[in-house]
Amino acid sequence: MEDLRETVIIPVTASELYSKVSDLNEDGYRLVQACCTKVSEGFEIIYSFDKEHELLNLKLTIPEEEEIMSITGITWSAFIYENEMQDLFGVKFKHMSLNYGGHFFKVSQPTPWNPKN
Repeated sequence: MEDLRETVIIPVTASELYSKVSDLNEDGYRLVQACCTKVSEGFEIIYSFDKEHELLNLKLTIPEEEEIMSITGITWSAFIYENEMQDLFGVKFKHMSLNYGGHFFKVSQPTPWNPKN
């Protein structure tokens, strides 16, 4: 029997992100992935969380110049995703617990997935 579950995507603003992640963490959710893509408005970032095999996604769209709060203060493993987004796209984070300063990946050019940045 095939189990088709609905994808849950919750739009959030940059100012709501930290508190939403904090609420999910307190409710027993864990971060399973974060990804970024370049869109006409700037960046679209999806944070995916799991609780008892159910995924919940927070979707954030920000302009390129906006700096967002790091979630590493809530979920340590986010440092990998945030450094990746910083290095490959040029996403700006405030208060990262572990910031490689653009040197998490060895790339031939800064922000290769957003080269005009």
